[in-house]
Amino acid sequence: MKKGIARFHECMGTLFASILSGEVPSHRVASGEGWYAFLDIFPRRSGHTLVIPTRSVQRLAELTRGERSSLMDGVNEVQTILGAYFGTEDFTICVHDGPLAGQEVPHVHVHVLPRTAGDQGGTLVSMWPSTETAPPDHEALSVLAQLLQEAS
Repeated sequence: MKKGIARFHECMGTLFASILSGEVPSHRVASGEGWYAFLDIFPRRSGHTLVIPTRSVQRLAELTRGERSSLMDGVNEVQTILGAYFGTEDFTICVHDGPLAGQEVPHVHVHVLPRTAGDQGGTLVSMWPSTETAPPDHEALSVLAQLLQEAS
């Protein structure tokens, strides 16, 4: 997002709240109970769509169970629409949950990108290209899984 737009919306509410209120135009793809989907204005590929909850919260954990369910229903509906148009069943679905995760607008949003052969999109590994791929360390993974279970 452009820095000027980000600064403006820090003071005035989020960009997505302004889209939902109609103050800022958007290009609607679909909408439903508790969610709204529109084309990303800085798309990574044609059809790149954002699905947002109609209640403005920054993190997935702040949504109720019903809101999360509705949001995923919206993602599924958008996949159906994009899939029919682009002739694909393959999608990259991405959520940046918080600023350290790359979230630029502090309002939950799900990126839905239709994937087709030769679209130049990458894999999860392409997001961390300098991370070395090594054989799995099952002992370390087992310890971490146990610690995570104890923390919950």
